[in-house]
Amino acid sequence: MASTGLTKDSPIIIVGAGVFGLSSALHLSRAGYKNVTVLDKQPYADNAYSTADGADAASADFNKVMRMSYGEEIEYQRLAFDGLKTWNAWNEEIGSTKPEELPYGLKPSDLIWNNCGFLRMSIDGQLSAIERSTLENMTREGLRQTQFVIGDPEDEKRARSHFREEEWENKSDPFRRKKQGKKLVGVFDSTAGFVEASKACTWVMHLCRKNGVRFVLGERDGQVSSFIKDSIGRTVGVHTVSGAEYHSKLLILAAGSWTPHLFPAVSPLLETTAGSVAYFQLPPKDQAPDLWDKFSPDNFPVFAYGGWSKGHGIGGFPRTEDGIVKIGYRGTKYTNFEDVKDPATGKIHRISVPKTRYWPQPYDPAITKQAVDAIKEVVREAMPELMEIGITGCRNCWYIDSLDNGFLVDRAPNDDGMLICSGGSGHGFKFLPVLGREVVNIIEKPEAKNAYGKLWQWRTKEEGPKNGLEQGETGPRNWKNQVMATKEDWKFRDTSRM
Repeated sequence: MASTGLTKDSPIIIVGAGVFGLSSALHLSRAGYKNVTVLDKQPYADNAYSTADGADAASADFNKVMRMSYGEEIEYQRLAFDGLKTWNAWNEEIGSTKPEELPYGLKPSDLIWNNCGFLRMSIDGQLSAIERSTLENMTREGLRQTQFVIGDPEDEKRARSHFREEEWENKSDPFRRKKQGKKLVGVFDSTAGFVEASKACTWVMHLCRKNGVRFVLGERDGQVSSFIKDSIGRTVGVHTVSGAEYHSKLLILAAGSWTPHLFPAVSPLLETTAGSVAYFQLPPKDQAPDLWDKFSPDNFPVFAYGGWSKGHGIGGFPRTEDGIVKIGYRGTKYTNFEDVKDPATGKIHRISVPKTRYWPQPYDPAITKQAVDAIKEVVREAMPELMEIGITGCRNCWYIDSLDNGFLVDRAPNDDGMLICSGGSGHGFKFLPVLGREVVNIIEKPEAKNAYGKLWQWRTKEEGPKNGLEQGETGPRNWKNQVMATKEDWKFRDTSRM
């Protein structure tokens, strides 16, 4: 046990019911901890994490990328592969469960993990250093056969026997570049695909409840207003907006993009940023069967068009079961600075905070014109079938980035009553099945950290780039200096060229 004297009966509070909080709660309950309470200001039990029904957090989404490709970061590669076993088991468990025994928002036919593959396409005609490192590490782990380098004679030969007839052509070249005489360079990851994020969170909340985890949700009951401290400054609980008190032996702060707002001391290490998402709603299936077929997960992969944060900064997904094609832009990760009062010290900090419907200020769902223009450019070039449809919806997805894109799972400095569990940096969702296992290891063995405990410990970086954190409010990503796109900007003026 940890040096704090934590026992299996000790009260543990988790602030945040997203990926980090849910995974922590699940594994704590599996490890025998009997008094785990999760607080969140969003009514996830009522909306099943559905963005269409009001959920507004990074963990609530149609889909998230499932990738095993991590360049030189082999610890993340290994953890992602480790999680695959559980994703597959969850699909089978959901499929074999009676409808009336599933939580609201799930049905037996749902696949919360879809192995449609991931096309990592280069736009400069050569494989990046990250791709080459990924291939080296896949080889090192005996997994090179899962990766297919487009244009490599041996890989192309293997692909013909690995994939169904026409599947390789559809998945490796979904934009038909070869037919247009354009160069096609990239890697197809046959182990990857996407997870249905909102449904996955709903499922794990269900598993947690079955294990005895308590959830307190809603803008009054579940929203933390301040931390309770003892005489030496150790966190021993929280106050909620409703006036309730919850006492803890250990508090796990897993509040995603709200983490710096609740605990400003973490702001030199973590920063809230927005990614931009556009939706293309396909016409009804009977009116556009070819489009539904083309963008089906059976025929269309998850893709990175030159990399999520390089080149165009564009990536996208197959259509959903409702016919929505989602395309995301992370070429610029926007910040939104506001005055935030540290409840512990009373000091005012200028910190980037999320602009969601759960922020007290007026909520603006529009995305930037920069993002819309970048998405439209790729659609014109690669998916002209979507031009006539135009963008039909949009969303800002507020993430929590760390200074090095690594997670932060460690006790707060000088406060062993609080564990920070955050810093997903846009790639945390795939670890939902296994992240909490490592959180439990870190809690129980604070003096004997394994590879992940060392990788995710509290850290600083004095020099060099810090994933944009060094730019601050005067940098080019400041939300208040952006031009927002209008619905007129969503339209394609040149559909006659299709």
